[in-house]
Amino acid sequence: MKYLSDMKKGDCATIIGFEADRCNDVEFARDLEDRLLEIGFEEGLDVKVLHEGPISRDPVAVRIGQMTVALRRMEANAVKVTGSQ
Repeated sequence: MKYLSDMKKGDCATIIGFEADRCNDVEFARDLEDRLLEIGFEEGLDVKVLHEGPISRDPVAVRIGQMTVALRRMEANAVKVTGSQ
């Protein structure tokens, strides 16, 4: 299984689901899937990694459709993807 957090700058993939329980912080994970959906992460959408931060590759900037979103690596770790290149 691949996750958005595994992707490198320039990689493209398709979102296939979410696994909020992969987040180490139980309180944070509770509403994570809802928050991701609210900002535009939906199954079937293509995602491309545009930038990774200099420290621990955090945060990560991704493009979904016409929108650019920055996520913490912890959030990206909950997004399941397929077809990463």
